[in-house]
Amino acid sequence: MTELPLSVLDVAPVAANGSAGEALRFTTELARRTEALGYRRFWVAEHHNMPAIASSSPAVLLAHLAAATTTIRVGSGGVMLPNHAPLVVAEQFGTLEALHPGRIDLGIGRAPGTDQYTALALRRTMEGLSAENFPEELQSLIGYFTGGERILASPGHGERPEVWLLGSSGFSAQLAGLMGLPFAFAHHFSSQNTLPALELYRRTFRPSEVLDRPYAMVAVSATVAETDEEAEFLAGPASLSFLRLRSGRPEALATPEEAAAYPYTPREREFVLERRAGQALGSPATARRQLTELLEQTQADEFMLTCMVYDLKARIRSFELVRQEIAPHLRTS
Repeated sequence: MTELPLSVLDVAPVAANGSAGEALRFTTELARRTEALGYRRFWVAEHHNMPAIASSSPAVLLAHLAAATTTIRVGSGGVMLPNHAPLVVAEQFGTLEALHPGRIDLGIGRAPGTDQYTALALRRTMEGLSAENFPEELQSLIGYFTGGERILASPGHGERPEVWLLGSSGFSAQLAGLMGLPFAFAHHFSSQNTLPALELYRRTFRPSEVLDRPYAMVAVSATVAETDEEAEFLAGPASLSFLRLRSGRPEALATPEEAAAYPYTPREREFVLERRAGQALGSPATARRQLTELLEQTQADEFMLTCMVYDLKARIRSFELVRQEIAPHLRTS
């Protein structure tokens, strides 16, 4: 038995009283601190038309994060392929791999990560936006790295990053299995689908040139503080942000005080509690029980933790507590 690898997913959250520049500086500092703590990867997510998130351009942000760190793997969690031409993605991540060899992860997602109007503005055509196009576009993207396309991607050809498939349902799970790719599941916002998707991935897995056995990473929300009460208080802004997003009125990240004073309706409160199911929230002892239970259920090969907390010091402290007081108790065979 060995210690379970732990990684980090960040979205560069923009605070209500802050700016995108501040959010990106905070993300850079978080990358440095989690690298020092021994986390394996630091990924950033692609989202658009969302005032609470500054990570709309993963490739640009990753170039900065890779230059600001030295050992931690940096990657996309993920690049939303329907928004981009595969050749562009191959050249961007080929450039990153050429600059930082052996440290770049390319996580690919099937959804646009935004509304359809914004997705159309990004792609400028409806072609390639449907789920039916995704497997072909993914194959094309990988082909630019391996030389399987007629056009030469430079950088890109021969500069292949570690390619992951991301998902929140069975579609990407099965595709990752059939292609023999590592798979990362979005448990932090699709917990009801986690176990069926992982079972499907492992059942359909075919060995490939990059992987001889299934490798599943589970992304989980983890807000850890000295006490359960403090963790609950710190997690308030993320819950309110997600509620506003699902209600079609996204806003910048509220302060913990503003979130605590928000007048939740019973239905809204139920939505928040459902979203928190299966996540890690509380003191180190509480979060350790939660993460241990999740590991037993999923048999994950790696956890990727996301912590959307308003204050940078509290966010860093959460990752410190996980690494120091929880990680030694999470074991994998």
